[in-house]
Amino acid sequence: MYNHKENGIIGCLSAAGRKGNLRGTEFEFRHRFWFIVLIFLVGFGCYGFEPENVVAWLLRLAGHSNTGLFPAASTARAAFAAGAAFVGIAAGVRTWGTAYLNTEVVRDRIAHGERLVADGPYRYVRNPLYFGNMLLALGLCLMANPIGVMVLVAGMWFFVRRLIGYEEALLLKTQGATYESFRERVPRLWPALKPRLPAGGRQPRWGQAWLGEGWMWVIFLGSVIFAVTLDIKLFEYVVWGAFIVIYLPLRLLTKRHAQRSPSDG
Repeated sequence: MYNHKENGIIGCLSAAGRKGNLRGTEFEFRHRFWFIVLIFLVGFGCYGFEPENVVAWLLRLAGHSNTGLFPAASTARAAFAAGAAFVGIAAGVRTWGTAYLNTEVVRDRIAHGERLVADGPYRYVRNPLYFGNMLLALGLCLMANPIGVMVLVAGMWFFVRRLIGYEEALLLKTQGATYESFRERVPRLWPALKPRLPAGGRQPRWGQAWLGEGWMWVIFLGSVIFAVTLDIKLFEYVVWGAFIVIYLPLRLLTKRHAQRSPSDG
């Protein structure tokens, strides 16, 4: 059986990663959720420099108007619908990956290196949860301005790469040759088109997966609403409302369960 998480992007950064320069710390792993939130806050905070989102910016550069065969509003809706599709795929990939773990493991502040998971999406990519994070950044970056797009995509990739470096070091230490073989056969972040390993027989737990990734699906819903209405306020109400009503209580319950059952995971 085999374990989780994601990575990948461009030349010199990838070379640095191969040299081990992008290995994260335990502090980063323990507080990864808040680091990811910070990346999004900084990315969308770039509106303070330029209040025009990247789709509107590109349409303006292309000379689009609200008349003609493909008016600007319709083109913008199509672009944001494509972004929403990326967010939906991200939610699906993360739900699929979580189904073969426990929500407690996914949310845990402590890295788990005692076993590997080689079923479900882990047969195609070693880090499907982080791959989902990258798809989320790609889907939502269309709502940011041009500077914010770079912050979201590059920031997410860089942080995900550091998390993967930290987990890989742990898995190599605890699993040795078993993980080395897994690493050689299964891509780190960008999925293979065909499974690289035979199924291990592990049964998915869809109920806890849907619950654990519920907030991702709410973000998908919010992005669909935005694509239809082009009203960013509705998106914010949906996402922040879900954060308060769904994510924070779930995180608290997960933490309490972990405290009662420290050996789970």
